[in-house]
Order: sequence, then C-alpha cells, then structure tokens
Amino acid sequence: MKNTLKIWTLAVLILFLFPILLQLLPAKQSDSSSVMLKQKAYIVYASNVLEAPKATSDKKVLLHFTHSEEAYEPITLANNGKVAVSHKTENITKLGEKLQLQFTAFGVEADLLPVDIQKVMAKKGIPYHRSYKAIRPYLQQTLADKTYDIVLDIHRDSVTADKTTVTVDGERYAKVAFVIGKEHKNYTKNYELAKKLTKQMESRVPGITRNIIVKGGPGVDGKYNQDLHPGFVLVELGGIGNNEEELNRTVAVIAEAVAASFVVE
Repeated sequence: MKNTLKIWTLAVLILFLFPILLQLLPAKQSDSSSVMLKQKAYIVYASNVLEAPKATSDKKVLLHFTHSEEAYEPITLANNGKVAVSHKTENITKLGEKLQLQFTAFGVEADLLPVDIQKVMAKKGIPYHRSYKAIRPYLQQTLADKTYDIVLDIHRDSVTADKTTVTVDGERYAKVAFVIGKEHKNYTKNYELAKKLTKQMESRVPGITRNIIVKGGPGVDGKYNQDLHPGFVLVELGGIGNNEEELNRTVAVIAEAVAASFVVE
C-alpha cells in the first residue's frame, strides 16, 4: 500500500513539474526564424579580399534619394508583377534600410534624410526637373542640425544590365558610377572623395565601378547640391536591369569602402 502511494505521489509530482521543465528547455528555432535569417543574409557579407576595416563609430553618413521613385525592372516584376523603371513603393528607397544596416555592421552611423521628396513634389505640383532644388532645403536643415562626414545621394542609372553588372568569383554585382557636378568652386573635394571610394571598392571587387562622371555646362544641373558639403557624392547604384541580389552585394561593398576610407584618412 505504501509503495502504491509513493508511486502515485511521484506521478503527480512529475505531471506538475513537466510544464515547468519544458519552459526551461532551450526552444527550437521556428521555420519563420530560419526564413528571417535567410532574408537578412546580405548583412553578413564581407569581402574575402581584404580584412574588414576597424569600427569607426565617430563617423557619420547621411543618405538620401533625390529621385526617390527610381526603380529596378526585376524587382518591380517580382514584387508587383509589372516591369517598371519608376514606382511609388517598389523603388530605390527600399535600399535605404539595407545601407543603414551595412554601415552599422562596419561601425559607421548612417542616417536617412526623413523625406520622400517625390511624394512632396507630387502634392505641391513641382515638376520632376526641379527635384534637386526641391530637396535642397531639407538637406540644408539636416546638415545644419548635425555634422556628417559623407553625404550620399543614391540613384539608379537608366542604362541596361550589360553595362551595370560585373561577375567576380562567380558572384554578380551591380556596378557603381560616382557623379560629380563641377559648377561650384569646391567640386574638387567631392571629386577626390569619389576617387578614394572608387579605389576602395575596386580593391575589394575589381570592375565594380565605372568611370567617375563629371558634369557641368548647359543642359545639366552642374551642382547636384554637392556645394552643400565637401564630402558629397552622387551614387548611380546599378541600372534598370539589376536584381535585388546584385544590389545587396554592392550595398555591402559600398559600406565597407566608406568605412575603409575613414580608416585611411
């Protein structure tokens, strides 16, 4: 009888403790967690050519998109079912968060200019060719409120994928072209930064950059707001035919190159 009572007591105790023990066991990762890790896989990119630069947490970068509705055909097709080079939602601004995350991974603080200028222009009836003038006050205010080391205006070029894609070690990258406006007296400082970033990117992925484009004269803006900061560069990130994977790889290289440029200053 005593043995039976002991058995029943032990059974009740086990039943009582079982849920508590389950809580203490390490939980198995769900499938959704695995999917999220795969989606963020581009974050762990690092070139295998050179050692990653040391953290430079005192450095700050300002990112913005003057032509915020520029889009990539493979991305609009995949996400919206239509091929488009301009889109209200599936556009270049979606690279902003990815750029921020990559800069953070290399110890660089990156802010996004808090305005979608094309939406503002649409509401106010401002024509597209006045985009640089429309975004200028927002840049001036932000640069007055906080000090930045580099300002990047991210664009998508209008040329096709055969001119904006490079394959290195079996991996495809969207090519980058830096654009400098020469219609202001200090443009050479912007140009020197473009050369420095080109060198850093090429040392990691040969062929990833195109020639630096210097613009001025009749029919072009000639400044691109680069007169507001000596470390201001316009970045043509890929072209209309580049896909998300190619862009993600290049985003990582840009962040790594910028971080490295701070280290070698």
